Amino acid sequence: MVGLLPRSGWGYRVIQKLSATGPVSWLLARSLHHLDRLIMRLSGGRYTATRLLSGIPTVLLTTRGARTGKVRTVPLVAMQDDDKIILVASNFGRAHSPAWYYNLRAHPEAALTFNGRRSIYLAHEATGQEREFYWRKAADLYAGFMGYARRAGARRIPIVVLTPMLGQATNAR
Repeated sequence: MVGLLPRSGWGYRVIQKLSATGPVSWLLARSLHHLDRLIMRLSGGRYTATRLLSGIPTVLLTTRGARTGKVRTVPLVAMQDDDKIILVASNFGRAHSPAWYYNLRAHPEAALTFNGRRSIYLAHEATGQEREFYWRKAADLYAGFMGYARRAGARRIPIVVLTPMLGQATNAR
């Protein structure tokens, strides 16, 4: 069963619908990650602006740059399926996938911080029925993903599955 469901309530639903619109999505694509990082840092990795405002669960993904090899960390919306974490490379519906997706393709080992707990994961891109299953779950989690898919045009939004590497959990604080 896929977990990490958003909090319910009309306020969360309004914010989710508003954030999926073109102009607000454009603004969020350029600014939200800065606010998310600040709140994650202040809360010891337990909260993001996205989670506080919309109820949508988020994680901190740390990858190695595909070209540079530099360590990169980005807050992302996530779903949990047993011990796996599912990420949607929507990039707010832009014509190209986000940098973190290319980083994971080049270097599939990554760190993930959720609720202040950091673990090491191995990533693979979902295909076929696995992708369709997680896409439906993602659309149930956040209706904005459907709008992002329309704006992405011919680009099929990738779904990335992160599986924990055993014995790698650490405390992020």
